[in-house]
Order: sequence, then structure tokens, then C-alpha cells
Amino acid sequence: MPILHAYDGTELAYRLLGEGVPLICLPGGPMGAGGYLGDLGGLSARRQLVVLDRRGTGESAVPDDPSTYRRDRLVDDVEALREHLGQERVDLLAHSASAGLAALYAARHPQRLRSLVLIAPGTRAVGTEVTGQDRRGAGELRRDEPRYAAGRGAPEATRPGRDAGEVTSAAEPFTHGRRDARAHAATTSGQTDSGAARVHCRDGAFDPTATAAALRDVTAPVLVLAGEYDGGPTPDRAAELAALFPNAEFAVQRGAAHYPWLDDPGAFVRTVEAFLDPDVLSVQAGGIRLAHRAWGDPSAPPVVLVHGRCGDSRTWTRIAGHLADAHRVYAFDFRGHGLSDWPGRYSFELFRDDLHAFLEARNLAGATVVGHSMGAAAACLLAEREPGLIGRLVLEEPPPPFPLDPPRGPAERPDEELDFDWPVVPSTDAQLNEPDPEWWGRIGSITAPTLVIGGGPAGRIAQRGLARMAERIPRGRFVTIDAGHLVHTGRPDEFPAELRAFGLA
Repeated sequence: MPILHAYDGTELAYRLLGEGVPLICLPGGPMGAGGYLGDLGGLSARRQLVVLDRRGTGESAVPDDPSTYRRDRLVDDVEALREHLGQERVDLLAHSASAGLAALYAARHPQRLRSLVLIAPGTRAVGTEVTGQDRRGAGELRRDEPRYAAGRGAPEATRPGRDAGEVTSAAEPFTHGRRDARAHAATTSGQTDSGAARVHCRDGAFDPTATAAALRDVTAPVLVLAGEYDGGPTPDRAAELAALFPNAEFAVQRGAAHYPWLDDPGAFVRTVEAFLDPDVLSVQAGGIRLAHRAWGDPSAPPVVLVHGRCGDSRTWTRIAGHLADAHRVYAFDFRGHGLSDWPGRYSFELFRDDLHAFLEARNLAGATVVGHSMGAAAACLLAEREPGLIGRLVLEEPPPPFPLDPPRGPAERPDEELDFDWPVVPSTDAQLNEPDPEWWGRIGSITAPTLVIGGGPAGRIAQRGLARMAERIPRGRFVTIDAGHLVHTGRPDEFPAELRAFGLA
């Protein structure tokens, strides 16, 4: 393992996992070694994880002066690691009790922080105590799960910061959401130095009032991620911590407890990756976190680009470049796609609701909406339901609201890793085979000027059906660009030319 020397000469060990921009990772405990973090659910495929074994833990040396275990003094070890890595500013991730250390680092070195990720964070450093009632309440959320019945009276044993050996087998499930708690507890056994942990929180380690005040001046973006079933902290306590930062994003991972990267690795990685990518933004819309990208002047007329099935916002990058000179352009990932939440339930109506919630969350009433395929169907349904919400409407190769002939048979999931949630496909195939008749019945209620774009003979959609759609829409027009189903990627110059002819500057 690589080694650096701290300010007092103590040798500190760290692990390097993956490649890319470094992400310093601080394990919880308190005073736990970093091994239990693993690769953080596969996050190492996106970033280089720099996992520190704090002094006296794991492969790091025991310091000559035990008082240096105190949390406020460990800030200097984090700064020594930053200097050792040669980074002017760092991205910092902290789990559980180490969130207090990360908060102290942010308060003392705000200019060295590029971003901060706090996972199931301890809140003691800012004066918020997790109570027994919090833990009991979290346990009660799971009262209908048979395997938790035996631990009903033991949630106190799961308090973050306890030595792994102190956590009884009855209480272990309270720290985990969906994975085998006993298996993970075995990996953490012996990784916490109990003696160091006692020094860690000694008198003088905290000044909650001063720390909370200092965090209000931290301008770096902050993500606070809580587990739905975590009792220490509960999502409410974690939200209180997030509120102290002026530029914080708060997220709750469904089905997760204190180790969200184990409970659902995909959900964890998508949330953290979206936050760490400077080109990706996120909003909570209708209870779903929707990742999105934006281009152009925020004060310019808005255009919202919505992707097709199995795609994501990146498919619009080139078109957004054409439009960004005169518009504020947004492209978001629908639920079940890209870096947005994958809740497992999908339908055209739910995608319609995603679009509606996104427009409301970003205050985009009156925007031009350009949708491809599935996204076009969602936009069409929204324009039927909320006639005044969309200013102009562009439907690229939308599935017409007629039963497919012949109907699609059962789809087989590919073997490779997917950038979308597979249940999207069978759910929407079923609706394409038997669409709601009201889709067609309400299409005449669309009041927005509408451009329907077909892909010509090579398109996946019958062009005569698209022409019929345009005829039924009072202010509809149909054009063909001979490009197949992916018109905006197959003809990236002709597509924006048609948008300009439609009235987009």
C-alpha cells in the first residue's frame, strides 16, 4: 500500500482503486480502517478512490502521541494526504462518523475543497445528536420484515461508532437494507481501534456552534446521502446537516440503511456519479431524482430535449450545441435511464409525469419540448393533459397510439451491463401492443404548435400513422427526414434546420 508521512512523522497508508480524478474516501467507525468500504459499490469504475487508513488503523502506523487520535487533530492528516497527492483542491467522501472529520476539514480548509460527499453522515460535530427514538423509529419502519423481528429490541446496538464486535447478531440487520448483514459484519470485524475511538471524541474535539457557523461559508457543492431505513442518522437528521451548507443536495436512497453502496450498488453509484460530474445536475421531481444537463444562457428561451427508450440525455449533446446560442437547453434522464433513479416501475404515463415534474421543478412553463420516440410519446401525453404547459412541441418518430401489428413478442435481456433498467422494455412493449384508446381520443386537445418528424422509409414507425397524428393535432405539421428512427443523431444538421423552420431561432 502507498504510504505518506503526516505532520508528526506518523506513516499513513492508503489504497488506490480505479483510475481517473482522485476521490479521497474517509471510513467511519469512528477510527475504522478503510477496508470495509471496498470499491463503494463499483464507484471505482468512475473515479480513482483514495481510501485512507487513519492513523492507528489498518496498515497505518500507531502514533507516538495518542492524543492525535482526537477528531479535530485528524484534520491535519487529511490535509497531508491532499498535499501528498499534489491536488490543489480535492473531492472528499466521508461515511458515517467520519462526516464529522470531513465537516471540520471543510470548515478549516474551504478553499481546498472542490466537492464533499457525506454518506449516512454522523451529525455530532454540528451539535445534532441521534436519539434512541430515532433508532427505534427506523426499526419500526421494518416491523413487517420477519428477519428483523428478533432484533426489534436492539436498534441501540447499531449506533454508528460502536466496535463491530459489540453489534449483536440480532441487531445487525438494522444497519443494512437489502444485503446479508452478517456477511458484511464479518468483513468489518477487527477494523476498528476501540482505544483510538475513545480518544477520537474526547472533550475539545468538537465545537458545534463554531463548526455549524463555518459550514455556512463553504461554497463547494455538497451531497448528503441518507438511507431510508437508517437510524443513525435518520433522513430527517441528515437533512438538518444538509441545510447548514449553502450549496447542498440532499438525497435519500430507497431501501438502504447505513451502508447504501451494499444495499443497492447501482443506485448509490448513479447518485454519487451524477453529483461528482460537473456537467450533470439533479432535481427532485415528483419524488424521483432526475439527472440532467444544461447548455446556454440561463436567461434565454428554454428548450427541453427528452430522449427515447434505452437512451439518456447524452444523445442530445450535438443538437444542444446547435440550439444553445439562442436558447437555454435542458436534457434530462427519465426514470430508469442514465443517472436518474431506477425505481423499477415504468409506463408512458410515469414518463409523462417525469416530464411534467421536471418542467415544474425548473419553472419551465411555456418551454419548447422536443421528444424522441418514447420521450415524444410522454411529451404528447403531457400536451394532451396540460394544454397550456408546453409552448411548442416537436415529436420525433413518436409511437402512434395504435396497437402494433404484429405485436411485439417477449424481449430477452442482453447479457451486458445496461445504462437503463431492463423492466423499462417489457413494460412499455406491453403498452405499445395495447395502447390506451384515450391517447388517440385526446390528441385533438393539443393546443401547442406541433411538428411531427418522421424518419422516412427506414424509420421504425409507420409514416402514414405519423402523418395521421399531425393531421389530428389542430396546429400540427408533418415533415420527413430520411434518416431512420434516430433522426437527430443520423441527420444532426438537417434536424436543427427543421427546428429553425418551425420557429426556433
